[in-house]
Parts: sequence; C-alpha cells; structure tokens
Amino acid sequence: MKVERHIIWPVALALAIFMVSGSKDLAVPDLGFDFSYDKLAHLLVFGLLATAVLRIPCIFNGGWRGVCITIALISLFGALDEYRQSFSPDRFVELDDWIADSLGATIASVVYYKWHWYRRVLEWPALRQKAKPQQ
Repeated sequence: MKVERHIIWPVALALAIFMVSGSKDLAVPDLGFDFSYDKLAHLLVFGLLATAVLRIPCIFNGGWRGVCITIALISLFGALDEYRQSFSPDRFVELDDWIADSLGATIASVVYYKWHWYRRVLEWPALRQKAKPQQ
C-alpha cells in the first residue's frame, strides 16, 4: 500500500499534538510580556494542522465543502484533545483552548483556500527536483 505524501504531514502533526498534550511538562518560552501565548500557540498549531489537511488534493478539490470538512475535523480533534487532557495529571480542560483551536483552523482554512498568493508560497516547488528530460 502506497501512502501519499500529502497524508503524512497532517498525521505526523496530529500525532505530535497528541503526544505533547498528554505531557504535564511542556516547554514554553518566556516572551517577556503578559500575553496568553498558550492561546496563540493553539491558534497557530491547529491552523497549521488545518492547512496540512486542506492540502490533501481530494479535500481541497471539494471546494467550500472541503474547507468546512477540514474545519469540522480539526475542531473535533481539538475538542477530543481537550477532553483527553482531563485524564492527564496537572492538565486542565479549557474552553478557551478549544475556541483557539477552532479559530486557528477556520482562519487557516479560509486563508489557504481563498488567498492564492499564500497558497502559491506554500506550494512553491523550490526544493523539488526538476524532471529529467526523456531522451
């Protein structure tokens, strides 16, 4: 069975989120100002996950339906992740975290789908090898 490369990244990121969210010892930087970097981290990481899911061709080609499916999947994953944290010692379920997860998924999905310049930057083939001409 051949695994498509578009599937690997969202699965790997979801597994990383799953592993980290179960840990009570999270390494978080001190940014030097009082801002909820936790919510920003949720917004950015789940936005990245939504972008990775939306890059799967069969989902992206679904149009707005694919965007809505992506938002729903990532929001559900965020809710399940928060629920799972309730079983981890020293971790708490926060509605604000789930809202940040869902908002990140929504913003990233809509921007990726509608903003062609952003999509072109993410799909830039700089690191891809050029096909060799056939002789």
